[in-house]
Amino acid sequence: MNNSIATLGRAAGFVGILLCVASSIARLAGMHWIGSFETVTVLQAGVAGMTLGCFCLLFVLTRDIGK
Repeated sequence: MNNSIATLGRAAGFVGILLCVASSIARLAGMHWIGSFETVTVLQAGVAGMTLGCFCLLFVLTRDIGK
């Protein structure tokens, strides 16, 4: 169980970082839209992914301490 949550956390964090970087590069290039989404929306999705990753990894860490 802990391994799957840790893997989910790492994957969510990695995807979140990719979304934030893509959004930042697009915005710096002068684009306001990525596909049919605004760059700010993509940035918020990236932040949400990184937050989910942090919570998953924090959950794994606190479960290990309690043993």
